Amino acid sequence: MASFSVSFRDLDAPDDGAPVHVLDLHGELDAHTAPEFENALQSCLDRDRVRLVVAGAELRYVSSAGLGVFMAFLEPVRQRGGDLKVAALTDEVHEVFDLLGFPLLFDLAPTAEEAAARFAEGD
Repeated sequence: MASFSVSFRDLDAPDDGAPVHVLDLHGELDAHTAPEFENALQSCLDRDRVRLVVAGAELRYVSSAGLGVFMAFLEPVRQRGGDLKVAALTDEVHEVFDLLGFPLLFDLAPTAEEAAARFAEGD
C-alpha cells in the first residue's frame, strides 16, 4: 500500500495578515490514499478555512484519483470566497499537472509562501 500523509500549518498572507492554511502532502497520492486527502480538505471546509495552499514538495506521485480530489474541491472552495492554490510541486508531479491543463484551473506557485502572498494580491 502507498505511503501518504497530510500535515497542516498556517501562514499569514504578507499584505493582509489573514491566515492561509497549508496542507503539506507527503508520499504517493493514489486511489488508496485519495480519501485521506479528501478528508483533510473537507475538514478545512468544515472549519470555514477556504484560503488553502496544497504544497507538494514531498509528494512523489499523483494518480488520476488524487487529481480528482483537487477538482472536486476547487468549486466548493471558490463558492465560499476562497481559493485552492498549489505550490512547490516536484518536477514529476508538476509535469502531470501541466499535461492535464491544471495550470489553467489552479494557481501554481513555486513555494507555499508565494502562494500565500497571492491571496493578498487578489490573484
